[in-house]
Amino acid sequence: MFTKEGAFSGFSVDDIDAAREFYGNVLGLDVERNPMGFLNLTLASGGSILIYAKPNHTPASFTILNFPVADIDAAVDDLNARGVTTKIYGNEEFESDDRGIVRGNGQGPDIAWFRDPAGNVLAVMQEEEPA
Repeated sequence: MFTKEGAFSGFSVDDIDAAREFYGNVLGLDVERNPMGFLNLTLASGGSILIYAKPNHTPASFTILNFPVADIDAAVDDLNARGVTTKIYGNEEFESDDRGIVRGNGQGPDIAWFRDPAGNVLAVMQEEEPA
């Protein structure tokens, strides 16, 4: 019988050890290797994500994981200091500043995208201001 309990998301990478280093040490997330050799990523919100190695991995062409932040400028500075490149799109796709932040200007949140070692796209996005 189908149940919704225990549902989780997952995505592939081409190098499980590089993913563990990136998600655990660079981003500081809770990452554990499970008995099958995959990675279990536990989010502070309580959600979980399975990261698995795939021999013919193709990076996701969409954002697989978003991180809401209170101050996008500070978050981008912090990521850049950790060696993460946040300017991954040229101005032909998204008009961004020199650090890769696309300003929503009332049409959406301020956002900056970056890639994991497998080429998957992640993002930091400015949280909405409280009303």
